[in-house]
Amino acid sequence: MTRLPDIASLQLLVLVGEQGSLTAAAAGVGMTQPAASKRINALERRFGFRLLDRSRRGSVLTAEGTLVCGWAGRVLDELAVLTDGVQALQRQRTAQLTVAASLTVAEHLLPAWLGEFRRTSPELHIGLDVMNSRRVCEVVRRGTADLGFIESPGELDGLHSRTVAHDRLVLVVAPGHRFARRRHRPVGPQELAGTRLVHREPGSGTRDTAELAAAHHGVELVAPLLELGSSSAVRSAVLAGAGPALVSELVVGADLLSGDLIEIRTEDLELRRELRAVWRQAAHPTGPAADLLAHALRHSGRRRELRAEAPPESVP
Repeated sequence: MTRLPDIASLQLLVLVGEQGSLTAAAAGVGMTQPAASKRINALERRFGFRLLDRSRRGSVLTAEGTLVCGWAGRVLDELAVLTDGVQALQRQRTAQLTVAASLTVAEHLLPAWLGEFRRTSPELHIGLDVMNSRRVCEVVRRGTADLGFIESPGELDGLHSRTVAHDRLVLVVAPGHRFARRRHRPVGPQELAGTRLVHREPGSGTRDTAELAAAHHGVELVAPLLELGSSSAVRSAVLAGAGPALVSELVVGADLLSGDLIEIRTEDLELRRELRAVWRQAAHPTGPAADLLAHALRHSGRRRELRAEAPPESVP
């Protein structure tokens, strides 16, 4: 015997043994009686012995047929285990989602998006990598992450993107800093470029936005006073009085309300930015990545509605 019997023929043989009728077995597998008889005949020729005793009262397994039927049943059971296992692996594979996010998005926006998403997809395993925007783009291009969230401006070679939120950088100082005494006199591009700031590292969206805003006026930021690896570290340094910094409003909003930090107005500087989801391949993400993006967009829409409903701030 050089070829394995086909699965449909084995299923047919097992059904004949269970029901004692070739006609009933054929109906059970969606086959005509002549076609079923032809399959059993083919099995008998391949094996070299009869599997069924046929009579007007039905079809009965021969002694050899009974043995083969038992073995076939075990094969079909193991095949079911194989099929179920493969389907489980497929479900597990499609249930994985790897997300890469910049620090500001990861700390201040993504927790709400993921929390809402997990309530609708509790079985989904989500892996999150937090890094600066430049690295996010790199891992998404390599396919290491299914979806990324960045805060960097500019073109994104090889990636598709969608704006999911808006943010702005604010110039902040501790109350004791000399800038705090001139908070109503704005800082322009030239003065900002000549001021040593507490900065994020190169490649971060915050740093890129600040440098682009200065470059728009033909100036370049001087070397930083401090260069730190997270927005939280920058915030802490400013609170400690290290110096001024351009920081996301998301990061220091509560400090501005409490008076722990002072916002210094800027002039002629474009410090607003779009926070974007990025992905490669198709024009639109698919599967769990598409679902997470939809949650982010809905959440962002609610934030805009709340801001629109909020009463205008009084200006002293």
